[in-house]
Amino acid sequence: MIPIVDCQEYLVPIPADTFSLVTPHPYMALNAPYGDKSPYFVRSRVLALLIEAQTALQTQYPGWQLRISDAYRPIPVQKFMVDYTFAQLLDQRNLRADQVLPQQRHDLWQEVYQFWAMPSNNPATPPPHSTGAAVDVTLADEQGKPVDMGSPIDEVSPRSFPDYFATRSSYAHEWKVSAPAARQFDQCRQLLNQVMTKVGFRRHPQEWWHFSYGDQMWAWLLNKEQMDSMLMAQYGAV
Repeated sequence: MIPIVDCQEYLVPIPADTFSLVTPHPYMALNAPYGDKSPYFVRSRVLALLIEAQTALQTQYPGWQLRISDAYRPIPVQKFMVDYTFAQLLDQRNLRADQVLPQQRHDLWQEVYQFWAMPSNNPATPPPHSTGAAVDVTLADEQGKPVDMGSPIDEVSPRSFPDYFATRSSYAHEWKVSAPAARQFDQCRQLLNQVMTKVGFRRHPQEWWHFSYGDQMWAWLLNKEQMDSMLMAQYGAV
């Protein structure tokens, strides 16, 4: 477990006049329990790095923006969305919660937890978004339109894996995607990863859209990159 030594930075708002923010916010539209909190907040250093990443993007693609789908997520919202995703999987597979066999239930939860962190109240293991360190982000072109990345944010499927369109040979059969389209999706994902990691973010290994700076996942990924590194997380739950 990566230790946390919280640097006590404040949460600050993500300015809507600087970035493209998804509105209405997808979880608020589901009545997720934010209370008086806003999803469009991050730690102050994270905001500074988002601005740097967007500047790097615009040197290559003038007029493009980072399009932010989600950022700060209180733990009750994390629980709400985990439960919502599980219910979605049941519905997609025509299953009823009271009739699911134990092994089926276990397998469904495993699918959910591929893409959603457990809504832990343990201060030693906070969900990434509950620290103010994580953002779900895609790209918007010079006309403000979302760039097609090959799959939507939060999709529970292999298409969400960052390198799916680079390494999978089955996308044409499974998803009816042509090779040129797959290359385009992969290039856009690489572009997003490039501008984000260049300034210090690290990408979730199983989600093309999830980037963080300063949380436990960030420290774990950097420690893997630099085998002699012993970084600790800078942000805990807020």
